Amino acid sequence: MESFSLILAIVVVTALAFDFTNGFHDTANAMATTISTGAMRPKVAVAMSAVLNLVGAFLSVEVANTISKGLVDEAGIRPEVIFAALVGAILWNLLTWLVGLPSSSSHALMGGLIGATIASAGVGAVHGDVLVTKVLIPAIAAPLVAGIAAMLATRLTYSLGKKADGKASEKGYRAGQIASAGLVSLAHGTNDAQKTMGVITLALVAGGTVAPDSDPPMWVILSAGVAIALGTYLGGWRIIRTMGKGLTDLQPQQGFAAQTSAATVILASSHLGFSLSTTHSVSGAVMGAGLGRKGGVVRWSTATRMFVAWGLTLPAAALVGALAEYVTGFGDWGTAVVALFLVVSSAVIWKLSRREVVDHTNVNDAEEAEPAGVVTTAMAAVTPPPAGGAVAEEPVDSFPAQTAAERTPSTTTTV
Repeated sequence: MESFSLILAIVVVTALAFDFTNGFHDTANAMATTISTGAMRPKVAVAMSAVLNLVGAFLSVEVANTISKGLVDEAGIRPEVIFAALVGAILWNLLTWLVGLPSSSSHALMGGLIGATIASAGVGAVHGDVLVTKVLIPAIAAPLVAGIAAMLATRLTYSLGKKADGKASEKGYRAGQIASAGLVSLAHGTNDAQKTMGVITLALVAGGTVAPDSDPPMWVILSAGVAIALGTYLGGWRIIRTMGKGLTDLQPQQGFAAQTSAATVILASSHLGFSLSTTHSVSGAVMGAGLGRKGGVVRWSTATRMFVAWGLTLPAAALVGALAEYVTGFGDWGTAVVALFLVVSSAVIWKLSRREVVDHTNVNDAEEAEPAGVVTTAMAAVTPPPAGGAVAEEPVDSFPAQTAAERTPSTTTTV
């Protein structure tokens, strides 16, 4: 092994910092619905998710190979390029965390890498076919597939549970929800932790430390798994609030259907080497589960903001990555300026987050903070009455867990 240069050490540390932000940014993917339905206490949920993320990091390296060998041309990459890419990804993760939007850490990383690579080596250094087939197409397909699967699973679940004892059925679904949440955490480790492994491996190849086309070394796998697990345990409570309460109000049956559907999509994609966004998959599944319950609705105002963030992730991270790469091109002092900018910006974002603290004690207090949008109000108002004419009673009797905020839009519209 050749000498480990200072810039390479900086890149590895920055990559692990990104992995840490990925952990707390994406905790909501696995545990938001479990926490919002009360199936698990918040701190216990994130602890379980952290352990399973670490385990999942050791199950496969296919996604890591997509990042390190497939997306960009290794020959045109310098360690400074990887550093610039990580700056763009980290800042986008922190900004979206600040406003509580579940955007894709995966796309932030790939956007930063693409922007920095283009700034350094030109458009030809990006493999467009890999970008389309293993990044962009899965980005569109994953939430649709997971959403449709969750909607159908939710309807099937309620259909099969009509004659079941209410309390016993709910207890069973809560247990199933815990198991499916664990599966999502495991899937998240197999997919998202590998992205950092791929970036570090790409930096090692660029720095001449490992041979081209190498798989991630064991120390890279271990360090990436530990970093994402620590971030997960910290808990991205702002995004957990949006995912668990801001999009829709979930019952245990819906939470179980959403998490099982999302985990299936993520695990299948990891096996195929698709650099999938777990955020897109879980968000799509949550919305599908919301629509799958009779009388359930999605708060489209929140969903629209989330869709906008999804669309901006790749280009925004790419732009920051390209600018950072331009500055690092001035030499060591340029790299130092970019590093200082990253540290100061991160500190400012953290300071802003302290103005309204969201943690495990108030993560479920979101009904006032996330009011129903116009579309949701209209959908609730025109929900067809059940057979027999019991218009007022059925929503309450059939869905005892339905919240007051969920029923309020219909009442307001009628008045």
